Amino acid sequence: MAVGSTIVVDAVRAADPDRYLSALYAPAGKRAALFALYAFNAEIASVRDRIHEPLPGEVRLQWWRDVIMAEGEADTGHPSADALRAAITAYRLPKAAFDNMLEARIFDLYDDPMPSRTDLEGYCGETAAALIQLAAMALDPTAAPRFAELAGRAGCAQAITGLLLLLPLHRRRGQCYVPADILVAAGTTPEEFVKGEGDAAAERAVAAMIALAREHLGAFERGASALPVSLRPAFLPLALTRAYLDKMEKAGRSPLADTATLSTLRRHWLLLRHAMRGWTPL
Repeated sequence: MAVGSTIVVDAVRAADPDRYLSALYAPAGKRAALFALYAFNAEIASVRDRIHEPLPGEVRLQWWRDVIMAEGEADTGHPSADALRAAITAYRLPKAAFDNMLEARIFDLYDDPMPSRTDLEGYCGETAAALIQLAAMALDPTAAPRFAELAGRAGCAQAITGLLLLLPLHRRRGQCYVPADILVAAGTTPEEFVKGEGDAAAERAVAAMIALAREHLGAFERGASALPVSLRPAFLPLALTRAYLDKMEKAGRSPLADTATLSTLRRHWLLLRHAMRGWTPL
């Protein structure tokens, strides 16, 4: 394995272990593309963690946009960027999808509240759902277009669950991904939610978010039995979503203060089971 490829794989293993494990179930010849996509996603999802001011963060996202849109094959000197460019070229991945993903990630850099459920689902669609669809296109470009809607459901379920897992971090730094309309219905506001005020109302809002994630997950699971084996690795991280949501709803555990975790053994078992059987009933 080339040094650059090793760096990309290591970056995904460190930043996104669930997607790293899922990529290992892809055919060997396809893994480099998945790792490139997942490394790119990890890079742009963590811009705020590494660059704490919004404007420099936007500059970093623009750098990625320029790299992706540039013509030619000149190396950038950035292993993840070079791997991504190679994957885009090899599998004719649509650059517009990356542009939309980068545009959506600008929201992460600021403390503006998420306005509505529709806005949240749009954000999930441009980020997690787009990533699933791009991975599907790399795995099987013929079959992937038929499952774009399923990728949308899967991405919403996965992304909302991920946001719930990150709730303590987001609250500490003043971010609120829980839509304002859900908060109002629960009897609180984005400002109160971030400050940790109105615990009962905050718990109602979290319960509504879990229900929304389950709604999308259920829709995905109802259609997932039709997924061809060739596309299964792109959707495989969803094998863990229900387990994460179940853990969040256990008595005495609140996503507001406690980040749900799954043991390594549990994660490996769920991924293996779904890689072998898909989402057919046991």
